[in-house]
Amino acid sequence: MPEQLKKKLQEEIATLEHELTHELPQEIKKAVAMGDLSENAEYHMAKQRQEFVKARIRQLGKRLADLSLINMSSIPKDKVGLGSKVKVFDSTKNEEVEYKLVTSEETDVSSGKISTTSPIGRALLNKKVGDTVTVISPNGNREVEILTLSTIYDEAEA
Repeated sequence: MPEQLKKKLQEEIATLEHELTHELPQEIKKAVAMGDLSENAEYHMAKQRQEFVKARIRQLGKRLADLSLINMSSIPKDKVGLGSKVKVFDSTKNEEVEYKLVTSEETDVSSGKISTTSPIGRALLNKKVGDTVTVISPNGNREVEILTLSTIYDEAEA
């Protein structure tokens, strides 16, 4: 899973670097040729885009470095962790819900993929089947009981 994410981030970095080194310099050069830079909207927009692209490349580079620090062997085999699928009973809503814990870049709440850094994700981490946890969120506290658990290792075996 982190390998797919790393590849996706590397592709985005490559695209942004191409824009930064090829496309934006041409836009800036074209805008400079138009004359007075103080009132040149094209020039200012290109410079702003250039700063944004540089910042995004730095951000993606940092995230790649963070991902390389994930030690897959430190993910528990019998507790909720990154990559786990968890079915819980939400007593507040009186319903069963299934979640998959993923990195923040892979989050898709509509398909049940929640980040390990979300309130629900943080509450579930390192818990076992049968545990009841309190999820502290902006909408108030909720009690959820873990019904089933499938870890990243269980899926690798399947």
